[in-house]
Amino acid sequence: MAAQWILAFLMSTAGVCSSQSSDCTYYGLLEHLNLTTSNTALEIMRPVKNWTTTTVVDLAMVLYGILGVDEKSQTVTSHIWSTMYWTNEFLTWNCSNFCGINELSIPRSKIWIPDITIEQDASDSGSILEDPWVNLNPNGSMFTFSRQKLTFTCRFNLYKFPFDVQRCNITFVSMSADVNTLVFRSVKDYLNLMVLSKRYMVTQGEWDLRDMEFLQDHITNGERNHSTLVYIVTLQRKPFLYVINFIIPLVYLLVLDLASFFISVDLGEKFGFKVTVLLSISVLLLILKDILPSTEVDLPIIANLCAAVFTLVWLSVLESILVSFLFNLDHCCDKQSKTCAEGKRFMKRTKGHKEVNEETGHLKPEQRIFPLGQLGDVGLLKLILDEVKAARQEAGRQRKPGCCRRVAKIIDNLFFVGYLLTFVAFVRYICVGWIEF
Repeated sequence: MAAQWILAFLMSTAGVCSSQSSDCTYYGLLEHLNLTTSNTALEIMRPVKNWTTTTVVDLAMVLYGILGVDEKSQTVTSHIWSTMYWTNEFLTWNCSNFCGINELSIPRSKIWIPDITIEQDASDSGSILEDPWVNLNPNGSMFTFSRQKLTFTCRFNLYKFPFDVQRCNITFVSMSADVNTLVFRSVKDYLNLMVLSKRYMVTQGEWDLRDMEFLQDHITNGERNHSTLVYIVTLQRKPFLYVINFIIPLVYLLVLDLASFFISVDLGEKFGFKVTVLLSISVLLLILKDILPSTEVDLPIIANLCAAVFTLVWLSVLESILVSFLFNLDHCCDKQSKTCAEGKRFMKRTKGHKEVNEETGHLKPEQRIFPLGQLGDVGLLKLILDEVKAARQEAGRQRKPGCCRRVAKIIDNLFFVGYLLTFVAFVRYICVGWIEF
């Protein structure tokens, strides 16, 4: 019985001593980690006990918003949230010695933090908001957050504008450490990153986040290789606004100019109508110029079609001038031929009875027409048949278009076929782009 009492007393004494030896304050833990005083080695040196050990930095990037895309400067403005994980081999402790403390927040200025930059970054330094604290776990693992309004460069392929899909890279790299010293990895797979970005996406504007994946790679800077982690962001444009405000009005103008072929040249309104359509298309070309960048490589299909339509309408104005000239020329030729025919009939009727007035040079009025009383029945019938035959010939010449009129109709038909082909190309472009979208 006495032995049991002695054993209980010893156990209680050991518990009191252990509770008195453990420190339950954060300050005590900071003293244990040698963080209460300035320690330059912890701030500037890579935290490994063996210099050949490679520091692994795990990154996770979530895209919170697509704020804008500038096609002229080839940049994308976005809002990203990045998390960085690494291990400090010198900052470890046993939780049982510090009343179960399993996490500690340390100012960023007290410890070494990986130097990471974004290769495509074109934003100013004021757009980065870093967490002033670094969270530390007992096993030495650390993580910190940063939020940034990132403007990064991206080479756009606008060939299918406005039904285009852009693939842009966001490359994380450390230029101060080579691949043997620091290596980047992704915390999550690309499916989880895509789901998180879709879930927390605040704004997208006219662009939609289609896909997001990553690639571990390295770049060469002189004789040094640097580890990189490349996030490939796939963006798809929402083309509905461009279709409503640009493509459909252009198609309408093309249809109107196509309908101008049914306007008669004699009315005199065809030329003015075509010039109005030409000016309207030039306004749409100015709008397109403000959107697309000045490049000679991979000119967008819509730009080629607009240039083709503008050229076609311009040629149509010239064609309208030419057709009007040919019609007027044919009309003058018909008028001249009618005058000649009337003169021939008149000369035929007055053949053998030509008495000219010496003063005026014209036939005398009383001798211009045969007196009906001087003609017999046979002569009168012959005269009537000649008049009917001449009238039929004149009517036949009026019904049959002249040479100039036939050339004008051929030119009109050729331009009409060209307009139909251009219209079909426009409709095909819209349908294919909308189906791919």
